[in-house]
Amino acid sequence: MHVKRFEDAKPYEAPNHRGVVGLRLQGFEPEGPQNQWVGLSQFLPGGGAGPDSTPFEKIYVCLGGELAVSANGEEVVLGLYDSCTIPAGEVREIVNRSNLVATLLVVIPYPPGYQHG
Repeated sequence: MHVKRFEDAKPYEAPNHRGVVGLRLQGFEPEGPQNQWVGLSQFLPGGGAGPDSTPFEKIYVCLGGELAVSANGEEVVLGLYDSCTIPAGEVREIVNRSNLVATLLVVIPYPPGYQHG
């Protein structure tokens, strides 16, 4: 078992994100998960990400507030405990249109070519 305390989570900068603070909860550690990493993204009011895509799928779970997620001309608003999967290569955009901080749990496989450990 690999336990990592929230106070030990390290911030990270995600490309093409604005008004977002990301914390790496699990991953990129020798004793951590083998196939994916988990982040916690806190979107300030007006904050967002994209539009862009990645070569791997992502799973988003809204843990607080609400976030508008757009892909393929469709927009949905994720609220508390709502989730979605963004397929590899799909262009998406995320925006916090509220005046509250929105919190998103993000599960992403390691990048292609990443050697664990």
